Amino acid sequence: MLKRVETSELRLGMFIHKLEGSWFKHPFWKSKFVLEEMWMLEALQGSAVEAVIIDTERGLNNVPEREVAAVGSGAGAGGASTQQRGMPLVPPRPTANKFAAARVATAREFGTARKIADRHSKVVSRVFIEARLGRGISTRTVDPLIDDIYASVQRNLYAFNGLLRCREDSEDTYRHALATSALMIALARQMNLSSAETRDAGMAGLLMDIGASQETGGPPHPEDVWTGPSTDLETDGHCQHVLAGHALLKAAGDIPDAVLKVCLRHHERLDGRGYPHRLAGHDIDQLSRMAAICDTYDLLVSGKESRPGLDPAEAIRHMGEHCDGLDPAIMVDFIEMVGIYPIGAFVELRSGRLAMVVDEDPTERALPTVYTFWSRPLAKKLKGEAIELSQCYGADEIVGIAQLGGLDLPSLGALRQSLLTAYARGAGG
Repeated sequence: MLKRVETSELRLGMFIHKLEGSWFKHPFWKSKFVLEEMWMLEALQGSAVEAVIIDTERGLNNVPEREVAAVGSGAGAGGASTQQRGMPLVPPRPTANKFAAARVATAREFGTARKIADRHSKVVSRVFIEARLGRGISTRTVDPLIDDIYASVQRNLYAFNGLLRCREDSEDTYRHALATSALMIALARQMNLSSAETRDAGMAGLLMDIGASQETGGPPHPEDVWTGPSTDLETDGHCQHVLAGHALLKAAGDIPDAVLKVCLRHHERLDGRGYPHRLAGHDIDQLSRMAAICDTYDLLVSGKESRPGLDPAEAIRHMGEHCDGLDPAIMVDFIEMVGIYPIGAFVELRSGRLAMVVDEDPTERALPTVYTFWSRPLAKKLKGEAIELSQCYGADEIVGIAQLGGLDLPSLGALRQSLLTAYARGAGG
């Protein structure tokens, strides 16, 4: 049975069937969910949403009948608001606490993230192909994908991008779009941006390289463009993909202006050496500065045919040393978000074992969970063991990025995928 309940009467355990009013009024992107955590209850009661529709067959129903109205009866539609009746609202938590970090175990979320990536990679492929054929793009097409990525990041900050980093069975351009979207959403979360800004960030990450043609093998590698474009911006090949992408998205008619700006500006640099308009400093909007970092990181770790991808930890170091045009304050937030040793990084331990990072500890960024696979002292493969470095009390530690040259190992992509699968299986994911 569906009932209309004022937000002041909500209780944990209720199933929210519908939120009344615009989604801009609240921090939730989905209208149907179980109200299962206190931050969710406080966020709703502190928002501008006065009432919701609950489904009593799918969740708790402990509100007295006299305080609610069955949907369709018209009761309560013109009733006094909570504040008018003198009932206090629970004050909202600060924005930073709207999200609970890693509420779902990383290994468990890997399974859900895999399903999301498999389901939506076809959507991304279709959107890119139709755009190149001159067909229209609608936000309705990508909204479900953004919702799913956002929900995954809400449940666990690290799993979705960690999974994409450790898969080698997806087409580069579409994997890059999914990965950059997830990075943008996670970074927006890290920076405590609003729900609307976070949504724009995710959509921008997904669509900003839509102008990159198949003939050029997708977006350009960062090393190719850090020195700046040619003097003739109108004919420079690197400039063309952002100009073409911006035109495609603008023609759609319903793409948010913030997303259009990111598509056009994500290769601009603070030092004025970017393109297509050589903007500098804070003439570049915040989302575009975020996109420059997320785009650069993912392209560095993915690589191109002519340039092998960097280890994720090496990419973080490389960006700090060579990317003067990136926003340093946002870069700090980005490193806080992905970790010093991101998922997929190969590290060497003090014990001489080599391992891959498979999970992050949000309270100990330098002490992730790793999965061992090689022993240097024994010069052989290991069966594999998950080690939570933050919980081993100094019994072992990371001494640096692992050098894997000369070892009898499969390709790095295959090795990452097998290690992540072994970790997830062992952790019950």
